[in-house]
Amino acid sequence: MLHSFIKKATVILAAITVSACSNTSMLAEPETENSSANTSSANNPPNILMILSDDHAWNDYSFMGHEIVKTPSLDKLASQGATFKRGYVPTSLCRPSLATVATGLYAYQHGITGNDPARTLPGGKKGELYAQQRAEIIAKIDKVETIANLLKPKGYVSLQTGKWWEGSFSRGGFDQGMTRGFPDKGGRHGDDGLKIGRQGVSIITNFMDKTAQQGKPFFVWYAPFMPHTPHTPPSRILEKYSDKGLAPSIAKYYAMIEWFDETNGQLLDHLEKTGLKDNTLIVYVSDNGWVTNPKQTDRFLPKSKQSPNESGVRTPIMYSLPSKIPAQMRPELTSSIDIVPTVLGAAGIDVPAHLPGKNLFPELTQQTPIERDTIFGEGFAHDMDDINNPESSLLYRWVIKDNWKLIVSYDGKNVSYQKYHDALTQGPRLFNLANDEYEKVNLAKQYPEMVEKLKQELVDWYPLKQRKMVN
Repeated sequence: MLHSFIKKATVILAAITVSACSNTSMLAEPETENSSANTSSANNPPNILMILSDDHAWNDYSFMGHEIVKTPSLDKLASQGATFKRGYVPTSLCRPSLATVATGLYAYQHGITGNDPARTLPGGKKGELYAQQRAEIIAKIDKVETIANLLKPKGYVSLQTGKWWEGSFSRGGFDQGMTRGFPDKGGRHGDDGLKIGRQGVSIITNFMDKTAQQGKPFFVWYAPFMPHTPHTPPSRILEKYSDKGLAPSIAKYYAMIEWFDETNGQLLDHLEKTGLKDNTLIVYVSDNGWVTNPKQTDRFLPKSKQSPNESGVRTPIMYSLPSKIPAQMRPELTSSIDIVPTVLGAAGIDVPAHLPGKNLFPELTQQTPIERDTIFGEGFAHDMDDINNPESSLLYRWVIKDNWKLIVSYDGKNVSYQKYHDALTQGPRLFNLANDEYEKVNLAKQYPEMVEKLKQELVDWYPLKQRKMVN
């Protein structure tokens, strides 16, 4: 039964031909007609390089004020483009967060709310039902348009590298890619794709060169497994952090960040060397935050990854396009929900009306204020209880309006990582981020009117039908 189900679930995968592209990995292309045949050189749309770091705290960059971590490549990018130091991802868990970046939809809309099916299913993780639900979750990507799909009418050729949970790269609309995906071995979150960065970036630079030589615009998804665990940086970088009195686990994490930054430098240098930089839109965001456990390597602390706190959902977000976007530090709030519409705006493609984010391209090019003061987020359990009902595992929602942030918890089902959700039994938490960006003082009792006002913002965002708020 399982064999037949998997066969049925993967029948829509495009057949692929595999060819060697570098000495570090293999790159595949689906056997489909060339979707870039109608490229119009007159329009000259920008190339797009999307850089996504993995498990990276919002303040662990030199340009964000960190006194130890070295990120010269991202510092340079931040100084050359439009940089939002108050950027956010709606969901602080990698799979739903990446699905949001790929689709421009919130997790409750694209339906990929957690990383895995419930481990409590009959047969557990090795059971037939678990495998069936894994395939059904992946199939959700087939029901929505991805950024790679949306770019095709403008002639873009796309490449997937790094982390990609949703089956084969072709299911994300990519023309070429590294990830084979479930049910292939190692297909949970990237298989061959996870080699990128840690084993060089030549697959990407070769793709850029080839596509540019053909006179076509490219879209690259660079989502390396960095600084994500395992924290195994090269000794030449780790040595820089080993004599600073840091816990070994923290030194390794910091060294991973510098290693990741180094790979970005390789890509940025290549764009500059080949003359592609001025007409390449570079977008940077982290999928979620991270605070290293000082007592245990490769582990994180509560109130970071999987949490609604700043160390879970905050990230710098950058847009660099030297030919169009002047260098600027933006004071406004922004969210990864804005990335798809902004990229489409830069490419000269109409933004679908159903996307909830904002096309920031006009404000970035003209350096005008962004007319928005409120952003939203939501968090679900790591394991999806009812894969067709997002509310079933809803644990919290949050809203930021100007400098006020409200976090409220819900009674969704959670069967995993309970220790990282120690705040679930608490009532509303209200913080003033202007003077408390580490959320140390809950002001909910002092400002009940603000709590009620922000609760209504959440209701207006989207009303719940089943979940009850923890008061």
